[in-house]
Amino acid sequence: MSRHCVEIWSDCLKMIRENTQPQSYKTWFEPIKPINCENDILTIQVPSQFFYEYLETHYISLLKLAINKVLGPNGGLQYSIVMDNYGTDKPYGISVPTTGTTNTQNPAVRVPINVDDENEKKIVNPFVLPGINKIKVESQLNENYSFDNFIEGSCNRLARSAGMAVAERPGKTAFNPLFIYSPTGLGKTHLCHAIGLETKKYHPNLIVLYVNSEQFIQQFMSSCKNKTRNDFVHFYQMIDVLIVDDIQFLSGKAKTQDAFFHIFNYLQQRGKQLIFTCDKAPIEMKDMEPRLLSRFKWGLSADLQQPDVETKIKILKRKAYNDGIELPDDVVDYVASRTKTNIREMEGLFISLIAQSSLNKKAITMDLARQLIERFVSNSSQEVSVEYIVNVVCNHLNIAIEQFYSKSKKREMVQARQLAMYFAKKYTKNSLSVIGQQCGGKDHATVIHALKTVSNLLETDKQFRALASEIEKNIS
Repeated sequence: MSRHCVEIWSDCLKMIRENTQPQSYKTWFEPIKPINCENDILTIQVPSQFFYEYLETHYISLLKLAINKVLGPNGGLQYSIVMDNYGTDKPYGISVPTTGTTNTQNPAVRVPINVDDENEKKIVNPFVLPGINKIKVESQLNENYSFDNFIEGSCNRLARSAGMAVAERPGKTAFNPLFIYSPTGLGKTHLCHAIGLETKKYHPNLIVLYVNSEQFIQQFMSSCKNKTRNDFVHFYQMIDVLIVDDIQFLSGKAKTQDAFFHIFNYLQQRGKQLIFTCDKAPIEMKDMEPRLLSRFKWGLSADLQQPDVETKIKILKRKAYNDGIELPDDVVDYVASRTKTNIREMEGLFISLIAQSSLNKKAITMDLARQLIERFVSNSSQEVSVEYIVNVVCNHLNIAIEQFYSKSKKREMVQARQLAMYFAKKYTKNSLSVIGQQCGGKDHATVIHALKTVSNLLETDKQFRALASEIEKNIS
């Protein structure tokens, strides 16, 4: 192994690490060894055929970007796959060139990725005034995030159905804007990509653009610096279907919000479709201009809830099928039942499970699943917040977040708030005053009354005790 190839691969890893989750990086990139680099072709050794196929399927665009950045446009990548040499004690290697080498004869599939340099290439410059004809815009949609791969369940049925309706008739339904919200890891980004992809199927001539709010903010700041703000706004006013992910990051940025407001108004008035995702409902957003918040509520606000075990089983089976992996039913049931936080955690467990099976050449069994999950779950603790507890209570009682924070004094609303305050006192370290403020602006005395009421009902009302127990399972 030459020092030259080690340094090259080390430079590649710096970029890869910044654009992958820590668990994925540890699983799929730490085991790789650089073994040679000649004529700008880097050869890396991977532990198995499955390992090679997984990299080619899931990380080829990222590898291509890293090689391109370190070795230049003529750089390439080749795998050395460790194979079992039956009859001897030593494995042997076979060399396979990547399907995504950076030369022009064998280009990689273009998949959007959050890398500053790449974004400048993928997004058509938003600061150049277009001509009379429509300009070609890279939509930045991930083909893997389609409706085919988005499993429907009671947790997402409303948002999914609304998304399908929007894709068929963008800008012509009552769902404009379509505001999708949920805590992290429940499929917001997947769903908005799916809507964009479906829209392009039905309407190939429309300009569809997916952009996360951080990209939008960076572009706006550049336009201000370069004195091209009008060109920036004009570019976004040409979009037919604008999808903005994680809109909450605009909070507190008054000038960016002002530019976004004018873009929103222009597109909405001309019947263009607007789709936003956020980690909270519009009513919960802070440091956002009232005129923007009111417009977020014009269309449909649809939340994604925690999936039930049945839906998680369907998600795991679909993922295993797409990756060509056979998982025993008892393993699928076990993994689905043991993940309590979000879909992303469950998928991380799934990836770790098949990686352990491949690297250790072991069959996927219940014992292997138990070992991995017990180690993983014991080393990861979910941070419980008042906001999270409120979401769990509302989901279980089938109450809209807006109703929870309203001034309604209906019995079910009062009881929902009292339950949220009770569990917030039990599972968080917040003071009673903070709990009251985050449960609808209630005072210290109201929280004390709620705690006493819930405690009394738990002792005297069997039906209420069962309800509280079911909610607590989802919190803990």
